[in-house]
Amino acid sequence: MGRWTDGPPARWWALMVFSLHMGWRHVLFANWPVDPSVVGPHLPEALDLDTHDGRAWLSVVPYTNVDVRPTWAPKTLGFRLPELNLRTYVTHDGDPGVYFFSLDAEGVLGVLGARVLHSLPYYYARIDFQTDGERVRFESDRLHPGARPARFRGTYGPAGDGVSVEPGSLAHFLVERYRYYTESPGGTIRYAAVDHEPWPLSEADVAIETNTLFRANWFADPETEPVHFYSPGVETVASPSRRA
Repeated sequence: MGRWTDGPPARWWALMVFSLHMGWRHVLFANWPVDPSVVGPHLPEALDLDTHDGRAWLSVVPYTNVDVRPTWAPKTLGFRLPELNLRTYVTHDGDPGVYFFSLDAEGVLGVLGARVLHSLPYYYARIDFQTDGERVRFESDRLHPGARPARFRGTYGPAGDGVSVEPGSLAHFLVERYRYYTESPGGTIRYAAVDHEPWPLSEADVAIETNTLFRANWFADPETEPVHFYSPGVETVASPSRRA
């Protein structure tokens, strides 16, 4: 972890109220098709489930941030932060985005700040992220007080040729999202805009040994076969959270 993770709370406040730069690296999109009736009841009423060819999708996404900092801060102040999330795909007044059921990350102050200021369902976890170049070993254990346990163990990396991310394709539906939505404790829908270049994608070679994220979020383990994509990553800028 870099210096920002151990800094005073004022630095974490700055991360939440200013636009935030993040360098997402070694990203796995592990995507399971499910019936819309499986996901719909878990969403806030103000959000509409987004589907592709009549199917909803639940995606497990492990990766690491390599340069987390306010956009005004120099790169030397950025820090590394591995994350693991479970998400689905939604629209709000026709604007597509993602909805997170959970986000596991290291860094207690960051988790608390994201919960309080962004209404994001972050959970403190111990994460071990290792890579020998392109192949990644990712292990996560949720340690958040009072939360349902969640554990993930797996390895992944690129395989085969690049994947075309054309509008209308499944790959485009799953990765080209430029908003995330959350619901505040008072029931207000909030969003942040996320700006980045189009995702460079390839097929992925994936071996998941343990994954209890579905059960931790009150879903049964999907019986369908997942679709996997890998990306070396993109540079992103996320706006402050706004009321939708």
